[in-house]
Amino acid sequence: MNNRKLTFTALFVAIGVFAAQLVYIPVGVAKCFPVQSAINILLAVLLGTRSAVNAAFATSLLRNFLGTGSPLAFPGSMIGAALAGIIYKRTNSFLGAVAGELLGTGLVGALAAFPVAKYLIGSQVGALFFVVPFAVSAAGGAVVAALLYYTPAVTLMREWLGN
Repeated sequence: MNNRKLTFTALFVAIGVFAAQLVYIPVGVAKCFPVQSAINILLAVLLGTRSAVNAAFATSLLRNFLGTGSPLAFPGSMIGAALAGIIYKRTNSFLGAVAGELLGTGLVGALAAFPVAKYLIGSQVGALFFVVPFAVSAAGGAVVAALLYYTPAVTLMREWLGN
């Protein structure tokens, strides 16, 4: 990983950790976090799957250490970032990254959160409980990412990173 990619990944992690204190939607034991979904999409497009997943893991870990997140942050954010990056790479389309995030966080990540909630947190919710809040979070993040993606600042980042 080159220095520019590492720096941008760290910057997005810092934004994610900071924004977790400002923008979240509490739903039972979960804290839905649309900014993480926006970060997943933007990093998948700008830097690729590996950077997006690494940033999702680092942000989730730091948020848990700081008390602004829960263990449910890991499956939703990391699976969403992975699918956003994979689908973007196959389609070379921003909308592909959005679809990957919506599917990854909103459905697969939500279903993967069920065993985490049951066995790590002790929650007795049903398997489909997290689908709606995770999907709403991913959709909100997709809107934010779309608004940011077409700004001059992100265009400048893309040029600087060579995308």
